[in-house]
Amino acid sequence: MRILGIDPGLARVGYGIVETGPPMAMLDCGVISTEAGRSEGQRMVEIANDLRQLIRRWQPDLASVEKFFFYRSSNTIAVVQARGVLIMTLARFRIPIVEYPPMQIKLALAGHGHADKSDVQDAVMRELELTERPKPDDAADALAVALTAWFQR
Repeated sequence: MRILGIDPGLARVGYGIVETGPPMAMLDCGVISTEAGRSEGQRMVEIANDLRQLIRRWQPDLASVEKFFFYRSSNTIAVVQARGVLIMTLARFRIPIVEYPPMQIKLALAGHGHADKSDVQDAVMRELELTERPKPDDAADALAVALTAWFQR
């Protein structure tokens, strides 16, 4: 089974593709980046287009998306809108979607819901038998989201 993990954002959308194996393996990870000077609409189109390319390339069986953690920020609405574009694009490809809040991802990977980022990244490295941490952090977070879907099945 191939699982596409997604860490939503407007400027950067982290993604990670894992194959469940055995052994569990990372196939790809990275970020979809959008330019700050472009309109939100143009950035949303770019996110959708890049996600479509990833879906066509990897043909995931399942998508796992981090639920948005609400807080007061000037970009909260834009991030929620970008997340909507991601969900819509996945739905158009009829890819089943599961969603997990940050605390559940930390619990699944590190054993407690208040784990710090390094604990989660260490767990990702261990589970995928990686010799170094995936970069950038958004990609590592997306791999954690993908692994959570597998662990929670």
